[in-house]
Amino acid sequence: MSSSATRAVESEPPVEPPADPSVEPSEAPAARRARRIAWALRAGGSVAAGVLLYLSFPPRPLWWLAPFAFVLLGWCLGVRRARAGFGFGLLAGLGFMLPLLFWTGEEVGPVPWLALAVLEAVFVGLTGLGITLVRRLPAWPLWAAAVWVAGEAVRARIPFGGFPWGKIAFGQADGFFLPLAALGGTPLVGFAVALCGFGLYEALRVARRPKAAGGAVTRSTAVTASVAALSVALPLAAALAARPLVSDAAEDGTAVAAVIQGNVPTIGLDFNSQRRAVLDNHAKRTLQLADDVRAGRVPKPDFVVWPENSSDLDPFAEADAYAVIDRAVKAIGVPVAIGSVLAPETGPLRNTMILWDPVKGPTSTYDKRKIQPFGERMPMRSFVRIFSSDVDRVRRDFGPGKEPGVFDMAGSGVGMVTCFEAAFDDAVRSTVRAGAQVIAVPSNNATFGRSEMTYQQLAMDRVRAVEHSRTVLVPVTSGVSAVIQPDGKVVRQTKMFTPDALVATIPLRSSQTPATRVGPLAEYALLALAAGGFGWVLLRGIRARRDAS
Repeated sequence: MSSSATRAVESEPPVEPPADPSVEPSEAPAARRARRIAWALRAGGSVAAGVLLYLSFPPRPLWWLAPFAFVLLGWCLGVRRARAGFGFGLLAGLGFMLPLLFWTGEEVGPVPWLALAVLEAVFVGLTGLGITLVRRLPAWPLWAAAVWVAGEAVRARIPFGGFPWGKIAFGQADGFFLPLAALGGTPLVGFAVALCGFGLYEALRVARRPKAAGGAVTRSTAVTASVAALSVALPLAAALAARPLVSDAAEDGTAVAAVIQGNVPTIGLDFNSQRRAVLDNHAKRTLQLADDVRAGRVPKPDFVVWPENSSDLDPFAEADAYAVIDRAVKAIGVPVAIGSVLAPETGPLRNTMILWDPVKGPTSTYDKRKIQPFGERMPMRSFVRIFSSDVDRVRRDFGPGKEPGVFDMAGSGVGMVTCFEAAFDDAVRSTVRAGAQVIAVPSNNATFGRSEMTYQQLAMDRVRAVEHSRTVLVPVTSGVSAVIQPDGKVVRQTKMFTPDALVATIPLRSSQTPATRVGPLAEYALLALAAGGFGWVLLRGIRARRDAS
């Protein structure tokens, strides 16, 4: 056949096969409608999965909703196309992050809240894409749970240093899986919750499979069912096995600690313009504590911790602020850790904790290392100004410190982890490794009013207490301040926007949990597992294309 004839044949439209009289013309549209309904159900299920994750977080004690969120997510991500996995993951991320991070717009409007929530949801969407890929592998719940941890690890590091808020572990402060924090930190807790949920979904899916002729169970189904059962049983068994790691025993004796909550004169951002009033409130509450000690109403503390920003006036530059602090410290007669803002003549500001001795005055300092982007420093200032004029509230950026801070306070090693830093695994771990027998998390949540933020952060602190087996002291300018035992139990706490002082006898501990000793190795192992899953998917794709060719 000539080339022109060949082109003519190839250009002709294909011949339609004769219509099958057994097929109704309405069945094709019906199939399309069924497909649309199925996709709509998966989309709604994805949003519902995200909402369930949100509901599992404090202040609600509904930690047990998280595994069921992963059951639902496991069904939603059971699709062939990776881009569909991204879409359903994005919807789950929006259902999770939009309500979880609502507090970020408490005083600055919806734009920062929406921007941050959508950014974090995109990371969840990418995680959903990855889970869709490994769904094709045998024992997929294992790979999928590792991919979820990988997604959390990425968004805890990028962009702008990361934002770990919303890690699954931070919703498990009251949960069954919490002891795993002492074994492998927050990544292991998140992995266990996700594995349990995905495994439970797989078990339900296998149970719904039609049986072979005669009701026999095929070997493939039996293996799949066994893997699903193990995916549920192993995290539960591991959590039980890790319980002996959780202890509140006083290895190095005890100390009497005091936490001061002075309160702020107004709720919201405007409290920053009343810095002297905030300082006076904390000094006044410390003087009142000194009166209570002299009257025998409370025991004398060995040391006292004030919150972050309790003195936004630089005592090294403001003689009046120095005098107010020094008078309060001398009245209580013990070392006090003061949260202050230092303003050097050149360079960035410093969010600093100052160790103030009643005799020697200010001695050691600790500069906050994890500086909050768009809060304490303003990346892309000119670009962000297009969307919100509130960018100019941060007139001068803060700079990060470099070393962990452990204060010797009356013989007790008190490690400083300032506010936002509690969300970062490495910040807390390095402080404990530097010799902290007690962890202090001085914070300032007044900007976020009465939102859920303070309860979410308190849950983080409880997880850190178990992770490193340390008492955690949480002084907050406006609340909720608390004393947390090494087993994660809150033994004392304040109300919000109420001046108060918490005095408690706390255990001192110096032993290190496996999580403290191995550091990020548990997370790295889970990241390697996720990478292995992706490698297997890639290898299978290459083999499939080779076989097809």
